[in-house]
Amino acid sequence: MLPLLLLGVAALAIILERLWSLRRAEVMPPKLGSEVRTWAARGQLDPAHIESLRRNSPLGALLAAALDVRHKPRDVIRERLEDTGRHLVFKMEKFLSALGTIASAGPLLGLLGTVVGMIQMFLGILDHGLGDVNQLAGGIGKALVCTATGMIIAVPALMFHRFFRSRIAGYVIEMEQEATSLLDALDNSRTAAQPASAVAQAAAARVAAARPTPAAPLRD
Repeated sequence: MLPLLLLGVAALAIILERLWSLRRAEVMPPKLGSEVRTWAARGQLDPAHIESLRRNSPLGALLAAALDVRHKPRDVIRERLEDTGRHLVFKMEKFLSALGTIASAGPLLGLLGTVVGMIQMFLGILDHGLGDVNQLAGGIGKALVCTATGMIIAVPALMFHRFFRSRIAGYVIEMEQEATSLLDALDNSRTAAQPASAVAQAAAARVAAARPTPAAPLRD
């Protein structure tokens, strides 16, 4: 029973910690994506903004990774997003492997305790005889308590393990959508900047053409 109780305490601690760490406001702050797209449209992408965005949340870290290589081709930005996304998913899945192990090991450990208790009880019967039937039934009931405890620990652990995995998968899809929207905003800002530069070049060419050509020097 002592190992089972320790597993129960560990599972409870992991569940509470993940519930706090995987809050939507902690992972994906509201309106953060639109705010970053506004920064990109206005050109307010100085290193201080990007660094504060990186420390803001997992979504902020993903968008900051895209902004670090915003001047490179879209394929390069996508590769950076995929690499950063894998690291973020690994961080969000922290302790989930341990929670899954508890969900799998709890019933087995409880069954082991029951089997050990039954073995001890039958060895006692072998040495001292059957004795009181009520006492025998009580001994079997006590041995089965281990199995019940293991299942009581395993069922919530398994349910929360699946719940956290599903929540993380949903976050990943939403973060991909926000990253795609940011890439589109960066492309639009580049497209808007290109005509402006073309107009400036054309104006410079007209000014150069309007300048009088210096007269050739007279020769003797």
